Amino acid sequence: MFKIKTLNKISPIGLKKFPLDNYEIGTEISQPEAILVRSADMLKMDMPETLRAIGRAGAGVNNIPVDVCTGKGIVVFNTPGANANAVKELVLGAMFLSARNLPTAIEYCKTLKGKGADVPPMVEKNKGQFAGTELRGKKLGLIGLGAIGVMVANDALSLGMTVEGFDPFISVESAWKLSNEVKNAKGMDRLLATSDYISLHVPLTDKTKGLLNTEKFGQMKKGVRIFNFSRGGIVNNEHLKKAIADGIVACYVTDFPDDELLNMDKVICIPHLGASTEEAEENCASMVVDQVIDFLEHGNITNSVNFPTCGLERNPGTTRLTIINKNVPGMVAQLSNVFSKANLNIIEMINKSKGDLAYNIIDVAGEVTDKTVESIAKIDNIIKVRALKAV
Repeated sequence: MFKIKTLNKISPIGLKKFPLDNYEIGTEISQPEAILVRSADMLKMDMPETLRAIGRAGAGVNNIPVDVCTGKGIVVFNTPGANANAVKELVLGAMFLSARNLPTAIEYCKTLKGKGADVPPMVEKNKGQFAGTELRGKKLGLIGLGAIGVMVANDALSLGMTVEGFDPFISVESAWKLSNEVKNAKGMDRLLATSDYISLHVPLTDKTKGLLNTEKFGQMKKGVRIFNFSRGGIVNNEHLKKAIADGIVACYVTDFPDDELLNMDKVICIPHLGASTEEAEENCASMVVDQVIDFLEHGNITNSVNFPTCGLERNPGTTRLTIINKNVPGMVAQLSNVFSKANLNIIEMINKSKGDLAYNIIDVAGEVTDKTVESIAKIDNIIKVRALKAV
């Protein structure tokens, strides 16, 4: 019986994928083999010895201590692309909000409550102050062309916009999905200097923190509108405030409010709604549950942020061992020696590495005893080993 702990409300559509005869799921489980999480802060959480996997129902893992998990041999999964459409639609909504000054116009209408017959003439008299611009014919610059960036780019084309993207690390999968009408920016500086709208689609890392700063704002056209639905911290708030005062930034829309931003003019704050749709929550939950089941039952790893992608079809009549070790020479030879002494024949195996870690899936013919597992665990540089049920 596998024990699964949930730290947030996970979509029932996803949870139903766990076979009830082999899984116990709850919020109060103290020794889980896997944890499912959305936005709950796990950074200071004690990781139980039983924990083998953390499934993040979403893409970002800033709320998970990935380095700590890696050191303990805990595989951290996420669900890239599962909420991409939800975020894309919110980005498009933000573009319309900013272009037509809708938030301030709506707030103005609220001030007219109780004015009776005076409302229509007051509307006609004052509507000019909320005049906006149209998206058609404008240029959208995208920094980052992952799953969300590609979808935003393609849909912006259908709105009649010119679209240019910058991503030196674009994946083959994203490149296939990207319309050939999207122009490839020769560099980020050129993109910033020529775009009417700029949308950010990069993760928050040491390299992207404060990516938009005084220097970058200085390269932009006056009146640019910027959208940040990636992560807070990518835009320097203090430098943004000056860029707004100088007339460079006409509007900044972000899904990551903080107190400083809430006190700025021409900033529209949205309460982190990027993935907050029923469809996105169902997609993320279903995807992460599938990945966790496949890992717990078969040892296969898909969409891990700290371990290599690694999978092997089950060989009938074999017992499967999964082994996590430091990526140093001689490990396979030492493992083979243990199997030889235990009279276990390797039927099939796969070994993948990522940085300082290596992950092995090994199917053997013969009974794997606790003694054999203990022998493997005692080898230097072995982090975690487990034997799965035979098939």
